[in-house]
Amino acid sequence: MTAVSDVITAVLLPAGAIFCLLGSVGLLRFPDIGSRLHAAAKAQTLGLMLILVGTAVQMPLRYAPMLLLVVLFQLLTAPITSQIVGRTAYRVQALDRGALFRDELADRLARDGTRVDEQPSREDTGR
Repeated sequence: MTAVSDVITAVLLPAGAIFCLLGSVGLLRFPDIGSRLHAAAKAQTLGLMLILVGTAVQMPLRYAPMLLLVVLFQLLTAPITSQIVGRTAYRVQALDRGALFRDELADRLARDGTRVDEQPSREDTGR
């Protein structure tokens, strides 16, 4: 059992570290805030989950619920945080709307009566 758990840990910890590293590189290299949100939310969440699972394999079973809570908290908060950051970027016009394939938020904001300056979406420009 120890050899199996060591192999699992030896695979999951570096894989999680690589995902975290790639998420960090994405934050630095991607051109716009939408792409950076994907790198921050998805790669970091997956990397953290792999690291926590790799750690849980080596820990006594009584610590597993705490690590599971950390994973659940991450899974619940990362999408919500990304959604809030994305909407804020949209509303303050920090998001390049020309890069969007479909701008669903503009329709929703228009229905709600919220004024947002118009920028053509990719769908409108034919890109």
